[in-house]
Amino acid sequence: MLSASLVPSPTIDLGLAKGRSVSTKIAQAADPAHPEGSIISPATRATLNFQYASLRNINHCPTGMYITPSVESILVWDAVLFDSVLKFTVSFPNDYPERPPTVRFLTDIFHPLVDPRTGAYSLAPRFRPWRPKEHQIHHILHFIKSTFKEPTLDKLHEEDVLNKEAFNYRDNRTSFATLAKQSAELSQSPSALYDTSGSKKNHSLRFTPLKPNELDEVLRALSVHTDSK
Repeated sequence: MLSASLVPSPTIDLGLAKGRSVSTKIAQAADPAHPEGSIISPATRATLNFQYASLRNINHCPTGMYITPSVESILVWDAVLFDSVLKFTVSFPNDYPERPPTVRFLTDIFHPLVDPRTGAYSLAPRFRPWRPKEHQIHHILHFIKSTFKEPTLDKLHEEDVLNKEAFNYRDNRTSFATLAKQSAELSQSPSALYDTSGSKKNHSLRFTPLKPNELDEVLRALSVHTDSK
């Protein structure tokens, strides 16, 4: 489990509420760093605003998942999935929702749908074909979380996976469980969690180690009460 001293940096406003986290700032967010920011269609911008705001609806944002627009572009959303600490991004094309977004994991993970070289994540098992009038971001987020559970893993087909080794390991439950556990533990190591290499420095949801007194201050700011007994 995640140590109590590991919490999102207090500079990030997560808006915590019953395990869901969304921001209302996307409507005003600028995207000067995105090279194609000036040609984002009004329809795409409106769709992103609406779908992000809709994550406040009950059951739209999966419990234990946190997501926020990138500081660089409204076309990129940064996210973290717990119980492990799995960072990923959701990138939208300029003509979204006509074309689907792409998902990439920044945390190294042993998973059939995650390319071990690039972190690219396959949405094909659930969103092929992509239906722009039907599929929304909350469907994608719930699908991502579901693919870390056996019922969804058992339904995957080889043509949809990006890591054949992980896919083939499913036949040996013990080995697969061991490797998956190792990935989860590595995601909480200091080098991965705090990104000491700087390779994920642009991800909006960052973590910093806190001393006990600093942790208490953050918990008070978030209105989280702990039992001292």
